[in-house]
Amino acid sequence: MPKKSVIPVAILVRVSTSKQETNRQVHELTQYAKSKGYLIVEVCKETISGSAADDEREGLRAVEELAAAGQIRKVLVHEISRLARRNSVAHKFVETLEHYGVSLYWHAQGIETLLASGKRNPAAGIMLALLAEMARSEHEVLKARIASGLAEARRRGQKLGRPRGTTVAPAEFLRKHKDIVRLLKSGQSVRNAATIAGKGVSTVQRVKMVARC
Repeated sequence: MPKKSVIPVAILVRVSTSKQETNRQVHELTQYAKSKGYLIVEVCKETISGSAADDEREGLRAVEELAAAGQIRKVLVHEISRLARRNSVAHKFVETLEHYGVSLYWHAQGIETLLASGKRNPAAGIMLALLAEMARSEHEVLKARIASGLAEARRRGQKLGRPRGTTVAPAEFLRKHKDIVRLLKSGQSVRNAATIAGKGVSTVQRVKMVARC
């Protein structure tokens, strides 16, 4: 009886700010991959708003490169909102994966975009459209609540924003991220440095600019 081949996968996780962590997403998706006997080729992390434009999403591009190179057969995400909060970005990404015969699995609903035969899963298409729209709507509601809260604070005369003189100095910023500085100076790329240090790509890019690495 021929030995069943191991399926290579990529894990894609995203948080909106550096104050949030990807640990829970990575842990749950890693456990799922292990339970299925998948081979995790790469864990792609992003620290960026889900409403960011497509050309700002380095994590998505990294996964697409793996798909184009034939290095993965599946992509694991925790939920559709972690993929994107823009319908156009989410759908374009899924279509790109399908072009390379790569299936997207989202853990919250346990659904994949491709069937075992490699054909598109009709149920997944419907669910993707619904969840992507819900993610977009949630973001719009959140923005409206924040705007309303800020307007009320101004009406009450409260001061908003960072107090003067609290901006982090460049030297202090680099000390805080000395691990990134070391990685960049050793020749690591921005994406690799972010993965190794467990920090967002945007943070690494700021470090690179300040340190002139």
